[in-house]
Amino acid sequence: MKYKWILQVFVLSFLLSAVFSGLSSFVSDFNVILLIVILFIVIGIGILFDMIGVAVLTAEEAPFHARSAKKINSAKASLKLIKNSTKVSSICNDIVGDICGIVSGSLGATLTLYLIGNFHIHPLLSTILVTSFISAFTVGGKAYFKNIATKNSDGIVLMVGKIMQVFSK
Repeated sequence: MKYKWILQVFVLSFLLSAVFSGLSSFVSDFNVILLIVILFIVIGIGILFDMIGVAVLTAEEAPFHARSAKKINSAKASLKLIKNSTKVSSICNDIVGDICGIVSGSLGATLTLYLIGNFHIHPLLSTILVTSFISAFTVGGKAYFKNIATKNSDGIVLMVGKIMQVFSK
């Protein structure tokens, strides 16, 4: 049973990484503005999923049992998330978050090469600037939204439950 979950995590990580890496390689052929936009989207996805993972871990079951008793459809999906909080957190924080971190690094390397080649910025300076901005946005964004996730965990989990409800149909 434990090995099945490990295998699922491995396969999911591999597939998501392949998709994101393929996209980041494809992006290097576009202009720098699109590259920067995609970089911010990837960082944003990592932050969003980190927030969801934290919210699921900190949410309490009781309010969702009450909502479920009132026949609120998304409450059942939300309860499923909470009951599987360690797996959901692992997927959101570890798999998606780590892959976004790796891909943002790859996109950052592409951006660094662009800055060096087109603006003749010193390689060390370019590397330090791009890496610092990516790190600051990622870590700062996660810190900010973790605070929101812990204070608004029920609302976030309910919203994710509603989204799951739409896609499960």
